[in-house]
Amino acid sequence: MRPTEVIVDLDAIHHNLAGLRKRVGQGRRILAAVKANAYGHGLVAVAHTCVSAGVDMLGVATVEEALELRQQDIKCPILMFAPESSDSAEEIVQHRITATVCEEEVASALSQAALKFGLTAKVHLNVDSGMGRGGLGLEEASEFAEKVAGLGGLKLEGVWTHFPVADQDEQFTTDQIGLFIRCLGKIEHRVGKIPIIHAANSAAVLKYPSSYFGMVRVGIAIYGLEPFEGASKMARLAPALTLKSRIVQLKQVPSGSGVSYGRRFIAQRPSWIATVPIGYADGYSRLLSGKAEVLVHGQRVPVAGTICMDQLMLDVTDAPGVRKGDEVVLIGQQGSIRITAEELAKKMNTINYEVVCRIGPRVPRVYISSRSEKETYL
Repeated sequence: MRPTEVIVDLDAIHHNLAGLRKRVGQGRRILAAVKANAYGHGLVAVAHTCVSAGVDMLGVATVEEALELRQQDIKCPILMFAPESSDSAEEIVQHRITATVCEEEVASALSQAALKFGLTAKVHLNVDSGMGRGGLGLEEASEFAEKVAGLGGLKLEGVWTHFPVADQDEQFTTDQIGLFIRCLGKIEHRVGKIPIIHAANSAAVLKYPSSYFGMVRVGIAIYGLEPFEGASKMARLAPALTLKSRIVQLKQVPSGSGVSYGRRFIAQRPSWIATVPIGYADGYSRLLSGKAEVLVHGQRVPVAGTICMDQLMLDVTDAPGVRKGDEVVLIGQQGSIRITAEELAKKMNTINYEVVCRIGPRVPRVYISSRSEKETYL
């Protein structure tokens, strides 16, 4: 096996959830977002950890993600954020998945499926208070809610909205909260009290207590990653993910030698070049070529030349004593030094979400926890 792997510390996820629950209060529901393979950390293992930590609901993007959780005997309520087509209605109802509905066609299909199987399908409405991506307009939401509430077999359990700039624009987010509250008033005037109202994402949990309502949705923060710079200090977040590999080849090249495609790295002196079996096909972006550093022997060493599909090279000339087989940490801590997903995101001109979600399925996830006797490979 290649020595490239992701280590996921499930105790860190427990720790982060405990801190977030303390922040929002014990009486408030928490939804843990585990979509996109739990932000690259591993859907099933992270979902089990969240359930054991006492979350009230799990959040996914697709019906396939929800079905995978149900197949792994996860009985916790699951909310599907993205509206599905009416073709998925029967699977959604049969597996007791809570759907987000924004269209009459989908709501009708869910109603028909619920009546067919003698079940009650719970649904949530997404109100667009400023995200501009999907969901119901503020003026149409109350009328649509009344139609949904009148369909047989459906229970209008929740209403939610989403913040696009809770991490950076206080005025816009505060205005959104106000718009959402007014819209909720119109909805509840028509259909009565809504059991679950939710708006706050990770950034809002840390910055806007007025957005908590009855449930908060936490995603990036449960993995110990920052929704905005400085967030980890506010909530004492513990990063759960380490990406590491090992040196599989070590050789000395003369001054003037080029390394990797395009000869973007030219040795300015006799140099020791180490090859590491991880590349952009594993999610370690080619955009990091010539920019990133990794940890070897507890010190930073630069990536040398263009990152390949399956491999990358390091200039370890200034790291004495390096040998074939030595550990290489690409994200995480080695000794007293840490390389964060946030650091790589800045070098790629993107966000930490993308850095961890990029890590591909051919990189095995190894789960560690003091609550289990051994590591679990999934």
